[in-house]
Amino acid sequence: MRTSAVRATLAAALLLAAAPPLLAQAPAPDRRPTLFVVDFRVSAIGRQADFAPLSQGIADLLVSELSTNPAVRVVDRENLRRILDEQDLGTSNRIDDATAVRVGKILGAHHFIKGSVFIDPKGKLRLDAHTVSTETSAIEHVESVTGKDDDVMDLIAQLSEKLNKGLNLPDLPAPAARTGSAAEPSAAPAATKAAPTSNVAVNDGKAAAPAPTRAAPAKSSGSTASRSGGAQKANFQAVMLYSRALAEEDKGNRSAAVELYRKSLDVFPDYDNAKARLAKLEKSGS
Repeated sequence: MRTSAVRATLAAALLLAAAPPLLAQAPAPDRRPTLFVVDFRVSAIGRQADFAPLSQGIADLLVSELSTNPAVRVVDRENLRRILDEQDLGTSNRIDDATAVRVGKILGAHHFIKGSVFIDPKGKLRLDAHTVSTETSAIEHVESVTGKDDDVMDLIAQLSEKLNKGLNLPDLPAPAARTGSAAEPSAAPAATKAAPTSNVAVNDGKAAAPAPTRAAPAKSSGSTASRSGGAQKANFQAVMLYSRALAEEDKGNRSAAVELYRKSLDVFPDYDNAKARLAKLEKSGS
């Protein structure tokens, strides 16, 4: 009897060893809504050409702020510019709604944000932003903030907070099950297959599960300071130089962009956004 038991145990062990390993359960697809920000339209009475680079600057800084919301995924500027270049859509500073819809389908993003910057001769600044559906081209949400131009970083933070609280974007639809077979939990929704998750920048770089509510967590007054540096924030001159550097970078003028990023840091040495972009350009040119 004892010999039979030993043989049975050995046979069971051999069967287990020969069996294929259990497949690890595939992670659920990231169904958070994805959005991107297009360059803003600038209106400046008497100084339109001087302030035109704010088109890129405000959009870029808004991306930084929106990326702190874990309930959404935000396409970073580099990936957006890459798509525009690949599709030969980046010939102008701003893309129109039809082009944005086309880009959204390529990126797998169902929403985009467009906006405008208005500056009057007395230094008053107004930022308007509209969230638009890439599927219907309908405006989904509108926000606006107004203040002094030197408070531009605070205004961008305020605009982001308003947008995050008011977006109320739905999750992406769950992938449909194939006829006659079980659903594939790892399959991406059809609209997002053109753009892998790596094309989307999130604040922590992880594909976390969507929060139960679309509203962003309450922000502290120092949220922007973490990117503009310390308790003080970059003033309008530093942001203007940063915006001009972005504009030159978009044109492929690396040396001009490097010089302007450095000037921005001369004005505001703790400007984290400028530090990061300058370091990236210097590394690519070394």
